[in-house]
Amino acid sequence: MTSTQAQTGYASVNGLQMYYEIHGSGGHPLVLLHGAFSAIASSFGTLLPELARTRQVVAFEYQAHGHTADIDRPMRIEQLADDIAAAIAQLALTPADLFGYSLGAGIALHVALRHPEVVRKLVLASVTTKLSGVHPGLMDGFGEMQPSMLYGSPWHEEYLRIAPDPQGFDTLFAKKTEMDQHIPDIPDEAIAALTAPVLLISGDSDIARPEHLVEVFRLLGGGVFGDLAGLPNAQLAVLPGTSHTGMVDRAAMLMPMVVPFLDAPMPAAKGSA
Repeated sequence: MTSTQAQTGYASVNGLQMYYEIHGSGGHPLVLLHGAFSAIASSFGTLLPELARTRQVVAFEYQAHGHTADIDRPMRIEQLADDIAAAIAQLALTPADLFGYSLGAGIALHVALRHPEVVRKLVLASVTTKLSGVHPGLMDGFGEMQPSMLYGSPWHEEYLRIAPDPQGFDTLFAKKTEMDQHIPDIPDEAIAALTAPVLLISGDSDIARPEHLVEVFRLLGGGVFGDLAGLPNAQLAVLPGTSHTGMVDRAAMLMPMVVPFLDAPMPAAKGSA
């Protein structure tokens, strides 16, 4: 997958044996969280080697994804976030920077909301905070999809190569589809209360309405005239000519944004001198 030599293992969390890879060393630990039906390679194969040049990168694969076997429980975004938080603590990465893409961005956001003590900074690529942030009708269309529609796709082929049970793809599809019906809208006040610096990244033709990302950016303190008010702790990047699935191929655009954001000093805590 990458040119870096990975250390691999399984974290025992909440009844799950969750696969992880560790690449690189030094710097502040960075946790990568992949997209739905995907795994480390298909979501971060081009980005991971570049990120691991200057820091330790730890990538996880969640329940029923990639090398991680499914277990007998429904799939819920809150549970996946709890799994990640437990694994971060188990591997002594606290507090970690989190970089999530698509479903991984939603999981990263829920980790920050439910377990803020394990998070330092957040990079959220292709994220939404509520159903209304998605293009109208899109989730209804996803709900009508069948697993066979993904047969032969890069995600399905990757699953067949690395999953402990290559016959489990239909079950993963069913659990993910059912999970989508239970993903809660996140209240605006909860977003506004986040203390971790956030870099929001979206394609200009992504799953979220561009207006929604601007709304989230404003909730995080963005959308101000920085020359007078000062720059906020949140940043917003919209990648031109980029679709939802195309995000993973934009390393040349992402690296000059993500690395300076992660390397910048942490802002002073509110109320400090």
